[in-house]
Amino acid sequence: MRLPVVVGFRLPEPVEREFQARLDARFLDVFPRDEGGLKAALDGAAALVVTPPIKADAWLFEHLPDSIKAIATYSVGLDHVDLAAARRRGLPVVHTPDVLTDAVAETAMLLLLSAMRRATESIVLIRSRQWQGWNPRQIIGQGLDGKTLGILGMGRIGRGIAARARAFGMAIAYSNRHRLPPTLDNGATFHDTPETLLPICDALVLACPLTPETRGFLNARRIALMKPSAAVVNIARGDVIVDDDLIAALAEGRLFAAGLDVFAGEPRIDARYFDLPNVFMLPHIGSSTIETRLAMGRAVIDGLIAVLSGSRPPNLVA
Repeated sequence: MRLPVVVGFRLPEPVEREFQARLDARFLDVFPRDEGGLKAALDGAAALVVTPPIKADAWLFEHLPDSIKAIATYSVGLDHVDLAAARRRGLPVVHTPDVLTDAVAETAMLLLLSAMRRATESIVLIRSRQWQGWNPRQIIGQGLDGKTLGILGMGRIGRGIAARARAFGMAIAYSNRHRLPPTLDNGATFHDTPETLLPICDALVLACPLTPETRGFLNARRIALMKPSAAVVNIARGDVIVDDDLIAALAEGRLFAAGLDVFAGEPRIDARYFDLPNVFMLPHIGSSTIETRLAMGRAVIDGLIAVLSGSRPPNLVA
């Protein structure tokens, strides 16, 4: 008998087929946030799959039916999951580490190139049909070769970004909780505090998890440490940035540009970003490749099958 699992959202069709081939999977078009709706939606399910827009908070864990024996999140990030509440209920939680690295690192480079080369202005110019032809003074951006890329958070994704940036001729510097061993840092320069990293950056990529320490990391004080010619890229979480401070710096020329894939309060983006020509934005598509979506699905499926059969999968959250 296949395990009954409720997925609290819809997935790409090939991923849903994979779930249905290996599990007794039901998919919800809308996730309920009332006790009666939750009970009806999860009736008979042994596991629930969530994803960042769904808050697996204390309320949810308190109202889960007794049939639920495990939780999975279709994400590597865990800031939407109340792990303390999961532990109180004795529910194992699995997530999808390792499989997003390439897709998110590629997106970071797309954002970096687009910010440095003023892609938003270029797209507006050509799509508005106002382009008058080649001009040597037209939309002058910055190249990457010989520049220093600072990375906040040198986990797998950070290292994937570093590898790609090196191919563009960039030098890599990073700040992390701990210095990486030489086998992993590949010659990148370690800074034990962000305050020494920021002044040397020609571009800064935020690739850290959202924690109490990183929430609101990029604020006015830290922006003031950066070069006015520097660009900021965020593929972490929107709340790592103080929007008021970044927007003011971009509008006043105290930073050159920004490339953003994630936003505080998304999908409700601060409207002031839309009016800034030096901001290149994407709608949180960092992991949006079919290869990654399938790999994430398989990680969830394998993890749930393992924990519900009494095994410890590698993607179990400690």
